[in-house]
Amino acid sequence: MLVFTLAGGCGRKAPPPTPPPPEVAVLVVAPATVAESYDFSGEVVPFRRVEVRARVDGIIEQRPFTEGALVRPGQVLYRLDRVRYEAAYRSALARYQNAKQTYERIEPLLAVHAIAQQDLDNARSQLDAALAALDAAKKDLDDTVVRAEIVGRVGRTQLDLGARVTGPADILTTIDQLDPVYVSFRPTTQQLLTWRQDPRARALIQPGGRLAVRVTLPDGTRLPRTGTLNYVSPAADPQTGTEEFRALFTNPDRLLVPGQFVRVQLTGFSREAAIALPQRAVQQALGRQFVYLVGPGDTVITRDIVPGPWSGALWIIDRGLAPGDRVIVDGSQKIAPGRVVKPVPLADSAARAAPAAGAAR
Repeated sequence: MLVFTLAGGCGRKAPPPTPPPPEVAVLVVAPATVAESYDFSGEVVPFRRVEVRARVDGIIEQRPFTEGALVRPGQVLYRLDRVRYEAAYRSALARYQNAKQTYERIEPLLAVHAIAQQDLDNARSQLDAALAALDAAKKDLDDTVVRAEIVGRVGRTQLDLGARVTGPADILTTIDQLDPVYVSFRPTTQQLLTWRQDPRARALIQPGGRLAVRVTLPDGTRLPRTGTLNYVSPAADPQTGTEEFRALFTNPDRLLVPGQFVRVQLTGFSREAAIALPQRAVQQALGRQFVYLVGPGDTVITRDIVPGPWSGALWIIDRGLAPGDRVIVDGSQKIAPGRVVKPVPLADSAARAAPAAGAAR
């Protein structure tokens, strides 16, 4: 019997050892001054757009420009029929020459009292009127040649060869000056109110201030230069609840094209006593956003949060966290609420250095 008892005892297995608590990387919440940026949708607007019009009427005889090409001041864009205006100019020139000869012939007669002063005054008036008519006729003749007034890119022609121009009411084409160029964007009145309540932010959004405006092109690439804010609308648009802001950019490579939609990022703002986390620390489920915390006894708990704007790679948290909270950043895939974990300091130096960099700026 003793032998059977010993044999049965040897066949029992020892219970498996308890697995160690999973290791998670935590970030201890510490408020700091962090850099803050804001993103908006923007539209590229030409620095100057000129509508090309003819000052006189007539038939278009020549259009010596290529649509979409770069034109310079004085370059000929259209030539109108000149016959009628040349005839009017020659007629005005003849009247002027006749009035001038008449005046020069009778002017010496006044000294010998051969004519009255009134006769000389009338001749002078006729000479002045003839000169004015000559100048007007010369201007009309010159205006049959329509020239570019600014440097820029010319658009499509609205009237082509053989078409009749009725005068200044007809737009022949447009010229857009593209270097420099404007980028227009519209913050909401609520956002503007927040900025204006902060003295530092209020100074940034003044035209010509230190606000840096960056642009991301439609293909996702960043424009390799920054713009400067040069216009803030004095009134809000009642239909959209926004105010127009406009930034000036140099555009030598023509990467910015009028009508193009871009992403605008404003940098230079900062927030004091802010709490910021890496994006991967924020969990989302069923319409709520929350984080895992290491609570008393190193157990996992959840906390709902309200995220705010971005600060580089960090997400500023508006509400839900307090100084000293231990937020789980890495290792959340192997934990659950109520489970004991082993917290270790977060090794993500970039996440810890970002608040310090924001404070330095």
